[in-house]
Amino acid sequence: MALFTGAFFVAQVSLIIVAKPFYAIFCTSCVPRHENLRIIVGKVVENFYAILRDFTELYKNIGEIRRNNMSSNIEIRRICAWCKQEFIAHKTTTTCCSHRCANLLYKQKKREASIRANNQVVEKVIKEKPIEKIRDKPILTITEAATYIGVTRPTLYGYLKRGELKASRLGYKFLLKKEDIDNLFNKPIEFKIPVRDKPSINDFYTTAEVKEKYGVKDSWIFHIAKEHNIPRTFHRGKNYWSKKHIDDYFAKKAPNPEIKEWYSTQDMQEKFGMTLTAIYSFVSKNAIPKKKVGIMVYYSKKHVDIAKGLIAPEKPKYYTIAEAMERFNLTRDQLYHYVKYHNIPRIKVGKYTKILRAELDKFFEPPKIDNSSLKIRQA
Repeated sequence: MALFTGAFFVAQVSLIIVAKPFYAIFCTSCVPRHENLRIIVGKVVENFYAILRDFTELYKNIGEIRRNNMSSNIEIRRICAWCKQEFIAHKTTTTCCSHRCANLLYKQKKREASIRANNQVVEKVIKEKPIEKIRDKPILTITEAATYIGVTRPTLYGYLKRGELKASRLGYKFLLKKEDIDNLFNKPIEFKIPVRDKPSINDFYTTAEVKEKYGVKDSWIFHIAKEHNIPRTFHRGKNYWSKKHIDDYFAKKAPNPEIKEWYSTQDMQEKFGMTLTAIYSFVSKNAIPKKKVGIMVYYSKKHVDIAKGLIAPEKPKYYTIAEAMERFNLTRDQLYHYVKYHNIPRIKVGKYTKILRAELDKFFEPPKIDNSSLKIRQA
């Protein structure tokens, strides 16, 4: 249809461009004796133009019909396949009321197709039943033996290492007798859950003793006991707290004994002109060491001055890899193993790696035995 209309349009334009000028020249050039011929040719041309006009109208009607078919004006009541709302459709193939519902329906169909494909794979594996293939085999490989018992390969290798199962090596394969596996379950043993004996707690603090020793409030004692699971008991109207757990908690919170100078909040307000809110934000952001004495809080003077830029920070001393290897008589692989496994701090300077001297010395320092513990053992 498109080819026909295109050819017709080209023919129409060609005739208008060529035939009409030709007819005008013919009419002006013909002599009067050919009057009858001129009249006949004129009628033929007029008839031809009439035919062209009819074809033009037909072409317009065909285009109108095609436009009407492409944009249908029919109204069909449908129910949306996604939101289940009624809507008016203009095509019989429309299933959704909007582009959003169409997208959601498409995604749901894709999910369902994926689930069906996965279920088909699972059903196929279940139908194959690998256990059926090895049920009648007297000799099993490691993988088959693990499937037969219902364990993983590493678990089966554990049985072999502990001597609970025996295997024979043939080339690169280890083979097991199914009879040995069956005999393993013919000798059941009594299963016992190992019970760990918890050490008894005999030393306690009263609440008043904790308050007096560490300068804290009642509410704070209950708060840290709940947060850190500190054992307690209630006897004759008093709360008793595990002495060991309380001491361990406050020992972790104790300030570094190497820090000798401290700022109070009043000192920092006077020296740096800071508000309390600014002080709390500053010490939290810079991780300034602090200690609490009663209701007073003190901050390390050295760390505050370093954070304020009043004094230069001490540069940590580092070992190079070669120096550490020579110092502790280690190979490169051994050194890297210790540094990585024990998280010893290190830095990268260009293409060289340097290890923190203090941490590495502390790691390799010889163990120490207290004289008090030695006297107890000798006694």
